[in-house]
Order: sequence, then C-alpha cells, then structure tokens
Amino acid sequence: MDKKLADRLAIQDILTRYADAVDDRNFDMYRDCFAKDTEIVGFSGSSIIGADTWTEEVKSKLEAFDATQHLLGPQLVNIEDDNAFTRTDVQALHYLKDQPGETLTLWAVYLTNYRRIDGEWKITRHELVRRGTRVQADEH
Repeated sequence: MDKKLADRLAIQDILTRYADAVDDRNFDMYRDCFAKDTEIVGFSGSSIIGADTWTEEVKSKLEAFDATQHLLGPQLVNIEDDNAFTRTDVQALHYLKDQPGETLTLWAVYLTNYRRIDGEWKITRHELVRRGTRVQADEH
C-alpha cells in the first residue's frame, strides 16, 4: 500500500477510535489517541493541556449522560511528513441521565492536528467548533 494512503487511513482511524472509545466508555483506548502534551480547545472555557488531564475531564463530563453516539462525517486530511491536520464534521447524540427521554444533539466540526510519535499517529491539538445544539424530548 502507498505510504501516503496508509498514513491517511491510520489518521482517519484515530478519530474513529476516539468516537468508539467515548461511546463505549473505553478510557484506555481514548487516552491512547492523544500525545502526552496534547492541547484541547473549545470543549470548555479554556484550553486544556495534557492527555491525562483531558481524559479525566471527559470521564467527568460523561457522567451526565446515559449514553452517547458520535457520528463522524466527511474528513479532509492534509499530511506533511510527520504532521497532519484534519477537519471532520461531527454530530453527537447525548442521552441525558437526569432527564429521561431527552436527547441533546450537538452539530460541530473537529479541527485536529496530529504528529507521528514513535511510528504512531497521535492527536496533538483537538478543537471543537460548535455549529449548534438542540435538546429534544422523545415523542413516544
């Protein structure tokens, strides 16, 4: 397989694992998507530095939800040597624990930087750009 194509697929797999890990609450797999010194932007009031700190914050945030489902849309990928950048559309469903039958839907874009570290691609900066949210009650 062409090296550039193999890199592209490996990079796309990172966000697929990221979404799968969040939805399955597999925090070891989630943490493994990030470089140790990763920067997280747009998920809370200020930037968060460090994969371990971010993983603990995600664990805490997910306590408000019975379940989540992150749907990833088309991804633009730009690779330059051992660095890469992606723009990925996301729609995330959040089933609210304290409000049974209500779902919070987030529409957003992930702007993500990657670096090849010891032969593996890792997220070095991950930014959430919100497009909109809506809380909706089940119609059953």
